[in-house]
Formats: sequence, C-alpha cells, structure tokens
Amino acid sequence: MQRILVTGGCGYIGSHTLVSLLSSTSTTYSVVVIDNLANSSCESLHRVADICSLSNFTLNADGTAGQDSNGRLSFRKVDCCNEPALRAVFDEFKSQGGFSAAIHFAGLKAVGESKLIPLKYYEVNIGATWTLLNLMEEYDCRHIVFSSSATVYGVAKDEKAKLKESDEVGVTITNCYGRTKYMIEQILTDFHVSQSLENKKEWSIAILRYFNPAGAHPSGKMGEDPDGVPNNLMPFVAQVAVGRRPHVTIFGNDYDTLDGTGIRDYLHVMDLADGHVAALRHLDGGKGNTKLNVFNLGTGTGYSVIDMIEAMGKAVGKPIPNVIGPRRPGDVTIYMADPTRAKEEMGWEATRNLDDMCNDLWRWQTLNPNGYLKE
Repeated sequence: MQRILVTGGCGYIGSHTLVSLLSSTSTTYSVVVIDNLANSSCESLHRVADICSLSNFTLNADGTAGQDSNGRLSFRKVDCCNEPALRAVFDEFKSQGGFSAAIHFAGLKAVGESKLIPLKYYEVNIGATWTLLNLMEEYDCRHIVFSSSATVYGVAKDEKAKLKESDEVGVTITNCYGRTKYMIEQILTDFHVSQSLENKKEWSIAILRYFNPAGAHPSGKMGEDPDGVPNNLMPFVAQVAVGRRPHVTIFGNDYDTLDGTGIRDYLHVMDLADGHVAALRHLDGGKGNTKLNVFNLGTGTGYSVIDMIEAMGKAVGKPIPNVIGPRRPGDVTIYMADPTRAKEEMGWEATRNLDDMCNDLWRWQTLNPNGYLKE
C-alpha cells in the first residue's frame, strides 16, 4: 500500500481527489491529509470516509488530528509554511515507511483577492512549496504532483486556439495568483534539473494545469463550499438557484462569441480528481518516471456563461435569474485546453459531461444549502 501526503486535502479539489485515491482499484493507497483549515472544513473528511466506507473516522478533542480505524485516512492540522510542524508529520510517518509521493494543493487561490494582498500570496503559495520540497528531499520522497493552473498561460496570442502545454507561459499573466503558480512551476523545473546535474536520485514531477473545475461528488455529500461570495461561476449560480442570492451577474455580453458571453473549458471535479490519480500512476511506473511532466486537464470543449446558466436551469427545473453587467478587466473571450497529451501519455480524459456537472452540483447544493455548515 502506498502512503500519499496530500496538502490542502480538505479543500474542494483536494477532498474529491481523496475519494479517487481511496477508491482506486489499480493501486491501494492510504492518505495523510495536511491542511490548516484556513479556507476549508474537516467535515469534508467525514464525508470522504462515508463515501469510501472507512469505519470510525474520528478527530481528537481539539480537532488537530484524526484517523479511521484502519489508518487509510489520516489528518493533521498543519500549515505547510510551518517547517517544524510539517517536519513532525514526516517524522511521525517515517517509522511506518514514509511517503511514496505528495500531491500539493495547499495555497491561496482567489484571483481577485491576490490582486489586493499579493505579498500574502507569494509568502503562502511559494513558501509552502519551498518548505515541502526541502522536507521531501530530506526524507527521500521524490514523487510530487503539483496543482497548477491554466492561468499560467496568461492572455493567449490567439484566444480562439486551444492551449497546449508547449505554449508560452508566464509572460501575459494578469493576476498574482497565476504568477505564484508560474513561479512554482519554475522552481520545480529548476529543482528537477539540479538533481540530474548533481547526479542525485532524480525526482518524478507532474505539473497539472487545470482549467475550470465544476460539479460535485454524485452522491451529493461533497462539493464546493466557498467562504463568503463565490469566486467561481458555478457555485454562485447554484447559490442563486437555492435562493441564497438574488441573481447572477454576467460580466459582459459583447464578446466575439455566438451569445456574446465568454467561453471557458469546464470539467467535472471528479474527472479532475481522477487526473491526479492517473498522474501518480504515470510517475510511479510509466514513462514519466524521473521526468518533469506537464499536463493540461480539461475537456477541450468550451461553454459560454449563458450555456452554463441555462444548463444549471435545466438541472434545477427553472430559469436562473441573471443580469448583464460590464466586462471585468483582464477577462478573455475564450479559454480552452488541448488535453491530448494527458490522454496519450497517462491515459486520462474527461468522461463526464455538462449535464453531469450541473446535476451533481444541484444535488450537493440542495442537500447542503449552507455547505458543510451543520444546521
């Protein structure tokens, strides 16, 4: 059984990835989740344990640690920027064989907020990665899957072309969040090169650039639970549908698209979660071993803002109230992935469609109108 360290594992994408890991039939995984709970909830772990039929997942009295009865799901409340606390986790599990790999989600992620507090984003996102890599090297854990973002591409020269991994990155990024992701990609690249130059045991690294995750676990027990006003379109639409907000504002209807609204590549969060497991398998024994691999995770299909609102209305059974507002600075017309490399090299492709995204999201929202908050 492989033990995987998952940083930021209580969050939206991290928690769904836990389900994919613990449900894997090709490889048996146990996971150790690290999260400081700054913008997530431990309740997601109870839901993971329920979905994966793990018995007696319990937290200690102060909520700083937890585990199920078989030790397949463990939790430690730790900030990845806190080197002594993170080191203690590596020490704790060293006697049990250590970690086979890490999946690194931990970090701040709000594009708009990153423009207001850029120093905090650099401190947290880059600092957490620096601390993690140093400890992984020291404790001989040399497989890492990094949660990057399509924002590293910035504003494409041809907005209507699907973005490829070989396209230019870092030059036209429009926000601090995207720049931190780009800088971390460069750190991982430089670090990987240095290992080969020094004839050290090489690392296996997968950088996953994903586009627009949406949806929820099909059980309705897990989903996106934003703190405050949602930053992403679909959780906002869902909150309007359930009556928590009056309407959706469409930012601009004068783009060069069929309906005048921007187009994005949305993928189901469970497809994205499965992509992380595929990346682990690829690093573990495939041709990606001891290499640095970059993959787009998207569907290659674009939907407009109006498409998404209408699809959600279909799932809900009634139209979603919306109003037209001005464009937001920095928004582009079309942003879509070319996911060919992920399919060809690690056998991953999105299998769930737009209806699945909306139906699963609506199931989550109706069963959990206030998110993970207990009534």
